[in-house]
Amino acid sequence: MELVCPAGTPSALRAAVDAGAHAVYCGFADESNARNFPGLNFSPEEMTEGIAYAHARGAKVLVAINTFPRAGAEPLWHRAVANAEAAGADAVILADVGLLAHAAEHHPGLRRHLSVQAAAANPDAINLYAQAFDVKRVVLPRVLTVQEIAAINREIDVETEVFVFGGLCVMAEGRCSLSSYATGKSPNMNGVCSPASHVVYAEEGQELAARLGGFTIHRTKKDQPAPYPTLCKGCFNSEDQTGHIFEDPVSLDASRLIPALSQAGVTALKIEGRQRSRAYVAEVVRNFRAAVEAVAEGRPVAEGTLARLSEGQAATTGAYAKTWR
Repeated sequence: MELVCPAGTPSALRAAVDAGAHAVYCGFADESNARNFPGLNFSPEEMTEGIAYAHARGAKVLVAINTFPRAGAEPLWHRAVANAEAAGADAVILADVGLLAHAAEHHPGLRRHLSVQAAAANPDAINLYAQAFDVKRVVLPRVLTVQEIAAINREIDVETEVFVFGGLCVMAEGRCSLSSYATGKSPNMNGVCSPASHVVYAEEGQELAARLGGFTIHRTKKDQPAPYPTLCKGCFNSEDQTGHIFEDPVSLDASRLIPALSQAGVTALKIEGRQRSRAYVAEVVRNFRAAVEAVAEGRPVAEGTLARLSEGQAATTGAYAKTWR
């Protein structure tokens, strides 16, 4: 299976390639990609150089243009597609129907992948995208079990890519609207989820309050680690319950499911982490490259090697096991 790895910066791209990534995904430094944060992403020139570096070492580069264009600002997204093709990208990762249509019409030779943002989670939806826009691969939403993925693969001719490690963001559900409401920035349109510019920590008595856009998301004791205030992973009061109603602040780690995902017909395994350091990227990629090679050779996959790199140093198999409340 192909190992698709994150690169938030040119140095992270080189680290991922050198550590054994089969493919790297990255985006331009604007609203066209869903990780639009200061200090991250690529200029067109950096993208061209990064793709040349990857290709010289046998790796592919996939360019994420996976936000939804704002009305009147479509040329920004159109330029991103054109720049990706000019830079030599192996594929673009798109979510918006209009942008898919534009790419298919104006850049027919550029391979198109369907982003997880499109939330295509059944064979009918995936086959529609394939027929209408010649989509070659779909990144499946993080809401499916391995059995459901296998059932989908039996009814489609499109490659499937699934997340196996990193932030457990569903992204296509209404939770992203919470961040938009609190900060005025939409993850799905502006590419900014819980931006640091809206984060405030304040000591209140024996507790540390973490706020986002004026809303208190967490309260922790001073001697406890304080999670980053991401709204969908915040603490909420719901009837008589207080806790992480939507998601716990932990990471996805599906490394032990790699053999099952292989049997389910998955083409590519995706690692989340374009906001992480090049050292993090290199270590995760090395471990997953070893795991993929072990599966290919019929050897067992080592477990627990990446626990300390997980959010909150805790991990879950998430929707693969359908363990949420």
